[in-house]
Amino acid sequence: MTGIQRSRGQFADSRELQRVEHAVARILAETDRPVEVYAAVLEAIGGLLGWELGSVWEVGADDMRLRCVRTWHAGDGAPEFEGLSERIVLDRGEGLPGHVLLTGEPTWMMDAPEDANFPRSSAARRSGLHAAFGFPLHSPRGVVGVMEFFSRELREPDEQLLGTMRELGSQVGQFVVRRHAEEAVHASESRLRAMLEASLDAVVTMDHRGRVVGWNHAAETIFGYRNDEAVGKDMAGLIVPPALRPRHRRGLARFLETEEAVVLDRRLELTGMRKDGTEFPVELTITRIGLPGSPTFTGFVRDITDRKHSEDELRASRARLVEVADAERRRIQRNLHDGAQQRLTAVLLSLGRIRRSPGDGDALLDGAIDELAAGLQEIRELASGLHPAVLSERGLAAALEALTLRAPLPVELETGFDRGLSEQVEAAAYFVVAEGLANVQKHANASRVAVRVVEDDGRLVIEVIDDGAGGADEEGSGLRGLADRVEALGGRLAVDSAQELGTRLRAELPV
Repeated sequence: MTGIQRSRGQFADSRELQRVEHAVARILAETDRPVEVYAAVLEAIGGLLGWELGSVWEVGADDMRLRCVRTWHAGDGAPEFEGLSERIVLDRGEGLPGHVLLTGEPTWMMDAPEDANFPRSSAARRSGLHAAFGFPLHSPRGVVGVMEFFSRELREPDEQLLGTMRELGSQVGQFVVRRHAEEAVHASESRLRAMLEASLDAVVTMDHRGRVVGWNHAAETIFGYRNDEAVGKDMAGLIVPPALRPRHRRGLARFLETEEAVVLDRRLELTGMRKDGTEFPVELTITRIGLPGSPTFTGFVRDITDRKHSEDELRASRARLVEVADAERRRIQRNLHDGAQQRLTAVLLSLGRIRRSPGDGDALLDGAIDELAAGLQEIRELASGLHPAVLSERGLAAALEALTLRAPLPVELETGFDRGLSEQVEAAAYFVVAEGLANVQKHANASRVAVRVVEDDGRLVIEVIDDGAGGADEEGSGLRGLADRVEALGGRLAVDSAQELGTRLRAELPV
């Protein structure tokens, strides 16, 4: 074959192979990362035994196909062939690496480009490559990779070399698998640490002695202790209020003695204690970490101060609504009894007298009509207090205009809402304006008032602004009742009322 340097029948001798074995052993002992091991082993084998090109293929965990993960060359190498190797993916049994994976044994090719099962033959021929051998990287879970080497010579099979490579392949394969497993564990631990540090809940780990052994960033924020201040300290003395410490310690001792779980894996609401001694409500879940040895426990702690405050506010709001409803029922009962009921009773008596005394009928009838008209007016006014008739008949804009016209001082009214509003929103807006104008009239000593009811970004904004004395009491029964009405519809009410700077009553309602 013209241009091809044939093998001169020279095989690797025992001393060369022994030097390779020592070099690989030293690499495995001194190198930590598999990718660095690959590079060093390729260079040791190829350089000491006179091969010109080498590469490592790994078996994909998902598809069991081979991909080149590292190449090495002496001198100028073979860029086209190396580039193709890095791009191509080989199936089991395909090409030199695939054949080694299939058989699990070292394989020798005297002239690789001439082999029918060599997909890279054209690139190998143009690069002048001929002899090749490959060997498997064995591990307890099977073949995890293949190493291959190429020469520009035609070389006869060297069984002694292949035997040595079989042993070295097992050593490298086991090392790589062990390192990959360690890296996976480190990566998993890093992800876990990142998750714990990113958690909004405090994650506190305690050993069987009750000492803190884990303390994430949220725990620092919630309890006020830095990691170095907390780790190693008695957890009960650190974050458990004094009144609860004996109970905590008895529970830990009982579990260590009997392993009967009373509070494990349950969501509890307890009290925690910050570094400054303040106590606050927490939601706690404790779980035991399933590792050999003495028990270790992890607590997931959530500060529920805001939630408790909201729940208290909700309960108080509901109580106020019940109280207001009861008071309103009493008012209606009183008004009906003292007003309309009395007038209607008088009408009934007058009609009875008319029936008994026909001669005095005209005067009595006139009086009955007057009483009936007055009673009807009182009932209308009472009904208007429950839900203004103008609101039902003509809508919010007309009802607001009627309110401002009845006000005893100048009122500037601005309305701007296009869509039809629900009855609840219209009623809430009406009563906010009515209460605001009433407060201005009774308390503000103002010279002018501005009322603004407009839609803004999906919300109805209601404002009553005066230039009076300010100092409005947000906790007064009128404003507190308004706030409950607004919040019941998913809105919010705010009062800005600095002394001598006037008052701004603002409500926002979703529409």
